[in-house]
Formats: sequence, C-alpha cells, structure tokens
Amino acid sequence: MLMFKPEPLHRGDAVAIVSLSAGTLGEPFAAHELQRGQERLRQLGLTPVCQPSSLKGAAYLAAHPAARAADLKAAFLDPQIRGIVCAIGGNDTYRLAPFLLDDPDFRAAILAHPKLFTGFSDTTVDHLMLYQLGLTTYYGPNLLNDLAELGPDLLPYTAETLHHYFINPATTPITSSPVWYQERTDFSPAALNTPRISHPETRGYQVLRGHGQVTGPLLGGCLDSLNSLLTDARFPDEPQVNHRYHLLPSATEFAGKLLFLETSEEKPTPAAYRTMLENLKAAGILGAVAGIITGKPQDEAYYDDYCQALKTVTADLQTPLMANLNFGHAYPRTALPYGANACLDLDQATLTVTEPYFAGPTYS
Repeated sequence: MLMFKPEPLHRGDAVAIVSLSAGTLGEPFAAHELQRGQERLRQLGLTPVCQPSSLKGAAYLAAHPAARAADLKAAFLDPQIRGIVCAIGGNDTYRLAPFLLDDPDFRAAILAHPKLFTGFSDTTVDHLMLYQLGLTTYYGPNLLNDLAELGPDLLPYTAETLHHYFINPATTPITSSPVWYQERTDFSPAALNTPRISHPETRGYQVLRGHGQVTGPLLGGCLDSLNSLLTDARFPDEPQVNHRYHLLPSATEFAGKLLFLETSEEKPTPAAYRTMLENLKAAGILGAVAGIITGKPQDEAYYDDYCQALKTVTADLQTPLMANLNFGHAYPRTALPYGANACLDLDQATLTVTEPYFAGPTYS
C-alpha cells in the first residue's frame, strides 16, 4: 500500500488535542492533568489547541460521536494545526467511522493536509481509519498517559519518543528501555510531582521463535481493540460497522506485514488473550503476516502466560515472534509508524524502522 507522511513537528507549531473516544480530559477530576499536559507541550515549544468538543466531558462525548469526529476533521482542515494529539483511549471510537469515512471533505483533507497523529489503545481504530486513507500515523504517546505524567518530569524514554516527532533520521532503531514503570493507582492532585515506581528491565527484547531477519511494513495496535472489531459483547454493532467500513484490514492486506500487538489496561486473562489471538487467526491475519512483535503488558501482568499463548496459537504457522517491546499500555512508550518498513532481526533481538518517519529531508 502506498503511504504518504506528514512533516515532522517544529518548535512554534500548533497541535490539536482531540478526545476521540473517552471524554476523560473534560472531567473536573482531570483538570490538573489537562494543565500539566498543556504545560509539557509548551515546554516542547508547541502551542496546544483543545478542539471544541475535547473538554465537554464523558457523558457528552459518549452521546455525541459526531462531535468527536467533527473535532478531528476540523484539526485536519485547519492550516495552523501541524499535529494532532489524542487525549486518551476508551472503547467506542469505531462510532466515528460513518462521520469520517462517508465525508468526502474529510477524506480530501487527509490527502491535502497530512499531519502527525499520535495516540494508542482504542485510538487503534482511528489509526486504522487513517491507514485506510493512506496516512502514516504513530502508535505512541497521548496527552493524559504521557504528556500529563504526574511525576516531576516526562519519563526519559517517552521524552525521547516525543523528541523523535521533531527529527527525521533515515532509519530508527527501536531500543529497549533500561527501566519499566508500574501504572499509578493515584491520579489525584496529591500525586503531582511524585515519581512512578520503577523496575530495572531484566528481559530486554525476547525472541520467542525464529532466526535471521524478517522485513515488512508495520501494522497492528491494541489486541483488545482489534478483537472488538471482530466480536464485541459491549457494542454488538461494532463488527457490523467494521464490516461496512473495512476498519480492520483483510488478511490479504496483512500479508507480509510485521504485526504489532499489545494488551489494554484491563489486563485480559491468559484465556481471553488466547481467544483474541485465535480470532485473529480465524480471520486469516496471523497466517498472513511475516512476523509478530508484542508490547510489554502493563505492570508485566501475565507476561509469561501471554508469551506461551502466542507460541501455542502460532505453532502450526511457525511465525517469527519477538516480545517485550516498549509500545502500548506499559510505561514507557515508543512510537511505531503505521505502514513504515521495518527490519526484525531475530538473531540480534532488534527492531529497526528502515525508512524516515516523516516527509521531507532526513535529519537527526
């Protein structure tokens, strides 16, 4: 698939803040996090612009998916906006599909005004909509989980990820963080400037199967979100919307890709994890990909069980596998560019994005 890319960010750029799924950012209890996230964007030299509906709260946004979609469309149409930062994930961003993919002006805006788009979790579905339209987006930091980090500073590895949004090297090694962090249990103002609990990274990247090098474009996201497009008890119409708008790429479109998968903060049981993998396998996706990389689970929950389930489900396919990368719900976070070519070196246990993240000249 031919992809087109935005330009990197520059100091002085305006970036839109959008709430495309949950409306947490507009709730009073998150006011201190909103303030901190905006401060951190300003420290990066950026001007945060909250889109009109982004702060209207959970109840309003749950009832008005059209408003969420309108915010995203407006951000792409506004020539002053150079990047788009998602507030947080959620569970029903699929409801935006009719308002975006049936809108010829939105589709045209993506082509005419490509912009950096970053987020993870349920934002997976937004990434897939934009991927369908040919835009490279970035499965990476969002406002509440990353820029609003309550500790005195950005997590160093995540800070490096955000720095990458301003540069454009020819290739990018995705390195393992030397530490990982537990999720917080207290997000109140009392937690401001308290450091996260951290642990040394003892595993690094773990090759579960395979030798040599495997190459292909990156495609994937949150396993929970991908699975919900196929079957969802909470939102029975989600598979129907997926079918109508082709949100989850077909097995043919996954052919030769490097599939990246990670799990949500709900920490699915090993049995649920295996079921979700089996659903992707039944859809032909696991059998089509060139290799699979998985993110560290949040708080390392069920890490060994997940690895075993992945090996078991793909045993007949003998898919190359590498686990414990720093993307998704665990802290800290890298950013993976959708559709960009990457090299998975199973002998060296490395992953390298082998093309620039952005359009324009390459520079570090």
